[in-house]
Amino acid sequence: MVQVRHQSHHDAERHEVDLSAWLDTLPLTLGLPERERLLAAAELVRELAEGPGEDQLDWAVESDCFKAGLDVALILAELHVGNDCLLAGMLYRVVREKRITVEAVEERFGPAVSRLLQGVLKMAAIGDLRLQQERPVLGQANAQKDNVRKMLIALVDDVRVALIKLAERTCAIRAVKDDEGRREAVAREVFDVYAPLAHRLGIGHLKWELEDLSFRYIYADAYRKIARLLDGKRLERDQFIAEVKELLSEVLKRAGLEFEIEGRAKHIYSIWRKMQRKGIGFSQVYDIRAVRILVPEIKDCYATLGLVHGLWRNIPNEFDDYIANPKENGYRSLHTAVIGPEGKILEVQIRTRQMHEEAELGVCAHWRYKGSGATESMASSYEEKIAWLRQVLDWHEETGDTGDVAEQFSFDVAQDRVYVFTPQGDVVNLAQGATPLDFAYHVHTEVGHRCRGAKVNGSIVPLTYALNTGERVEILTSKEGTPKRDWLQPGLGYLRTSRARAKVQHWFKAQAREENVDAGRHLLEREFRRLALTSVDYQRIARKVQVKTVEDMYAAVGSGDLSSAQVLNAAQGLVEQRREPQLKLARPGATRYRGEVQVQGVGNLLNHMAGCCKPLPGDAITGFITQGRGVSIHRTDCARLVKLADSHPERIIDVEWGRSPTDNYEVDVSIEAYDRQGLLRDITGLFAHARINVLTINTQTNKKSHTATMRLRVEVPNLASLSRLLERINQLHNVISAVRLSE
Repeated sequence: MVQVRHQSHHDAERHEVDLSAWLDTLPLTLGLPERERLLAAAELVRELAEGPGEDQLDWAVESDCFKAGLDVALILAELHVGNDCLLAGMLYRVVREKRITVEAVEERFGPAVSRLLQGVLKMAAIGDLRLQQERPVLGQANAQKDNVRKMLIALVDDVRVALIKLAERTCAIRAVKDDEGRREAVAREVFDVYAPLAHRLGIGHLKWELEDLSFRYIYADAYRKIARLLDGKRLERDQFIAEVKELLSEVLKRAGLEFEIEGRAKHIYSIWRKMQRKGIGFSQVYDIRAVRILVPEIKDCYATLGLVHGLWRNIPNEFDDYIANPKENGYRSLHTAVIGPEGKILEVQIRTRQMHEEAELGVCAHWRYKGSGATESMASSYEEKIAWLRQVLDWHEETGDTGDVAEQFSFDVAQDRVYVFTPQGDVVNLAQGATPLDFAYHVHTEVGHRCRGAKVNGSIVPLTYALNTGERVEILTSKEGTPKRDWLQPGLGYLRTSRARAKVQHWFKAQAREENVDAGRHLLEREFRRLALTSVDYQRIARKVQVKTVEDMYAAVGSGDLSSAQVLNAAQGLVEQRREPQLKLARPGATRYRGEVQVQGVGNLLNHMAGCCKPLPGDAITGFITQGRGVSIHRTDCARLVKLADSHPERIIDVEWGRSPTDNYEVDVSIEAYDRQGLLRDITGLFAHARINVLTINTQTNKKSHTATMRLRVEVPNLASLSRLLERINQLHNVISAVRLSE
């Protein structure tokens, strides 16, 4: 049966509550400064509770802010939290109802309390959802509930925030007992989200009450049926448990063990769940009659287990060793079922006192057994964050230093998932760094195809905006929109998830091959033209990217199966395997070019990159033997090389790129744009963001045409990085063109 803890102040009027006496009832030892702060907070809440609030909570039926504050603080005190957490719990209701601002709370009670309140207010956004089992959400009702729970965890960076929210929800479900209008909605949220969260955190102290109360309101018939069966056997069961305790006490005393024995009430929801899970009747639930034995040490647990099995015959397959193999939420205990007195089934749980505290209080138990300490490095997965919330990670017992608790409890590792709201309040689970376009494709493929803009929290954002947990996303669509090929360009940052990218690629695949070939040819020709690659061997590139023909390569690029960046990488990395001896040539240290080339049939000659055409890895190149400076490396289409070949054909030599160089290469870039204020700053900002060094820059402005022409000499590591940079410059406002200069 559900037993709601009695709140003595509920029977008195607000002004008649003796706060000093109430403080004495808290199961905590408070110092004088802590008592004074908590007393001041309670008096403030009593004063603020007089008038109506701006945003009254869903469970504000008969209880007011003052009584609710005392209730939340008492629940938190039973979890043995610190004073800042008690203060935040006391003040949460008045802050939530906008009777006082978080800033005002910070001014009176300090930043630690205000940070906790801000965290709980973030979690309160989940309270606006109405999780309905009958209505599938995006086709998966169960997945939606799981998303909500994961979103809650993602929002929490201090374990005490979760505790305050659980305490507030416990008060909420108690308060709606007689309100049929709100009862089911609150119970559904608690049943789907907060009771599982309390279970995952190992806080049995709250879990059982949340489960039984929400089960009672949602499944009233099943609850009443099991309750009647339990009541019918209550006297018999109490007498049986008293006899068992007496027998066990005699045996354990003779063995010289220190122990405590208590009868354990089986919770109604756990009985129903076991019946459903195992497909059994009420009479086959063995742990309705149960006792719990607490001993000092782990060795005493196993000694006690041997004594119990020596006293009564155990039931096969009904023994669980959760000490050697703890549950996923950290629960540890020995469970066994035996045939006890009168041939009746009895469950016996054996654990240490520390295990019992951890089972009842979960994460809070660590604050009692250990001091404060620092956190270790953590991965950002949901499971590991749950583990962190449960354990508060590796406390240092020897220090005993409570220190800055908020900082100690902080979880600041970036999450690998983000959880955002749809306009209807449903939660969508996306990869870290996902954009509104990824969100659109997650909701529905057609929404993604027709997406032309997005709003986040009511404000227009670019489609490349990185979403954050807790934001509300709205997609703006056109009636007959289609995907854009630019969405598939990795450097532009439109799509971050493979799922969305696959949907865009599939759309382009479905188009006619001729259209894809034309689009791919146009895209690659534009790319190579912008990079001044005018003598490219497309057939060799096609073989390098593992397609049969150049036309197949165009089609793959046009459909999105192959990106232009992959083609550029193939162009840069082409190295033909020759049978003739090939040597890697080093250039003199004075030159800035440190790449490697392979020269056919010669020894170790000095070489340098020609200043007239400045070839980059991937360019088609030819060598010219100079007098005194070794081999000069030119692009094959270099105009100066053509003249040299006409006058000195005997000095022309075959060269090609060796392994991919790791150093930078100088290139000249030309940018033409309509002149505006801040243009140069925006362009150089892109270079700085890409970590590309600018060696020289010249700018000329034509006042008649209001245009500006810039010529920059920069260092780039490869063609792909140059391509990405030029693409981003072309995206800038007022930029007409940005290309690499061939000479």
